[in-house]
Amino acid sequence: MQKLVFFVGVAGTGKTTVAKVISKEMPAAFLDRDTVGGRFVEAILEMRGLDKNDRDSQFYKENLRDLEYDTTKDICIENLAAGQNVFMISPFTAELKNKQWIEDVLAAAGLTKEQVDVKVIVVTLQDIELQHQRIVDRRTERDRWKLDNWGDFEKRVDFVPQINWDLPESSVLVFDNSGELTEEKRQQLIRFVSN
Repeated sequence: MQKLVFFVGVAGTGKTTVAKVISKEMPAAFLDRDTVGGRFVEAILEMRGLDKNDRDSQFYKENLRDLEYDTTKDICIENLAAGQNVFMISPFTAELKNKQWIEDVLAAAGLTKEQVDVKVIVVTLQDIELQHQRIVDRRTERDRWKLDNWGDFEKRVDFVPQINWDLPESSVLVFDNSGELTEEKRQQLIRFVSN
């Protein structure tokens, strides 16, 4: 059965790292929304005379946020229709709240939930200092706002988004990515996605 796995959570929790660990065991189209839309968003923000790294501005939220997510969704649909497993990496906060969103994605690919195993891994961190260090270590300018406003941002560290999709509880895993990603944790993730 095809797999469609969402890796969601706030910045610095390790969504991409967790997805990469599983992708070594299970081939999949690897769609990180930042990679899919990042260059275009930066160019558009610069053309508007705005900070190319500001994903918290009103302009970004009103004009570019959905563009990035919808483009990633379209690539996901193409890969699902071609018979590929797909890993989707991004917070997907609004999409998870929209019960119809996942139904529309599968329908657009000509598939159903009986044909595609949809899973959600919510990556969290109990260790706020580790999250801060991870964001510092990745050295991306788009994290400047987060680091400059850490007091506000850190309140979101163990945030678990509202998931309104029609999925069984067994298809959602809240995964604390604190500490080392041990072989035991790796096997737990692989079992969750595989079963």
